[in-house]
Amino acid sequence: MWFLVAALIILVAYIAYEYRLRKPDHFILYESAGEVKRRKMRFYPHHFSLALPGTIHSLTVKVEAEARGKLGLQVMVILSVAPAVDHLSQLIRVGGWSKDAVVKAAKELEVIVYSAVKGYTEQIVIEELSSAKLSRHLNEQLVETSHALGLDLVSLSVQSIDPVDEEIAEALHQQESSRIQEQTENEKQKARIAATRVRIEADEKIALAEHNLELKKYELKKEREEKEAIIATLRVQDELKRRDMQLGSDKKELELLKQNPELLLLNPQFTLLAEASQTLRNARTVISLSPQETSQGSQILGVLQSFLTNLLSGSSRQTEKKTSGEK
Repeated sequence: MWFLVAALIILVAYIAYEYRLRKPDHFILYESAGEVKRRKMRFYPHHFSLALPGTIHSLTVKVEAEARGKLGLQVMVILSVAPAVDHLSQLIRVGGWSKDAVVKAAKELEVIVYSAVKGYTEQIVIEELSSAKLSRHLNEQLVETSHALGLDLVSLSVQSIDPVDEEIAEALHQQESSRIQEQTENEKQKARIAATRVRIEADEKIALAEHNLELKKYELKKEREEKEAIIATLRVQDELKRRDMQLGSDKKELELLKQNPELLLLNPQFTLLAEASQTLRNARTVISLSPQETSQGSQILGVLQSFLTNLLSGSSRQTEKKTSGEK
């Protein structure tokens, strides 16, 4: 009984000593049949496994390179790597069975970066070198290489490419400054051209709008004048009709007076003329119808007397004709 209790205590102590709780940022590796595999359980045997940190490791690579023409350069590259989950066997083969395997593999990658930078810069003239182009080239070239080392290339950027010779550096600085100034001036001129083009287009639109407005005004004026001409024509036509009607009425009145001269005495115009003749010099109070006294009256009175005499003689002739006709 005591033996079983002791054996159980020893087993529990061994398990507590041997097994560890896996940390979230660690890969637990073990070797089986010559292959490196991962343990995914929360607890793992300490002496039969490798706890490999899965955090990102960053490093700075300074490269003494040369551009075409043997011009010295100093290139600074910053890169970040992490263990590649699908290439853990390659990582252990490069970095060894150690928790510093990522650091050792990164050292190997640093050497590859060094040679890749030198190989690229030696083919390019110094004026055409740029951090963006070199970063693009290294990222395209080192992705597969980092997988061969058991690493994932998280990021890679070229911080600077500086000529070793200060005079060359100053010349490049002036050249870049001139390029920037030229580009700035070009942008300013483009902006001026664009502003001028916009102003011209606006002026054209305004002129077109004013022209259309003038055309509309002309059309409205023409339409108004046409309507006024129509109205004037209608007024003239109405006036002519009214005059025709008045003329017809006057003709009928004259015909009536010819047929009945005695009605002339009832005409208000005749009365007014008689009153006006009395206001003339040497006018008589009583209008005489005798032919012997016509020379003693005014001219208007003479005209009226002649008119009445003619009317009376015409009336008496018509009466005689009617009488003779009856006989």
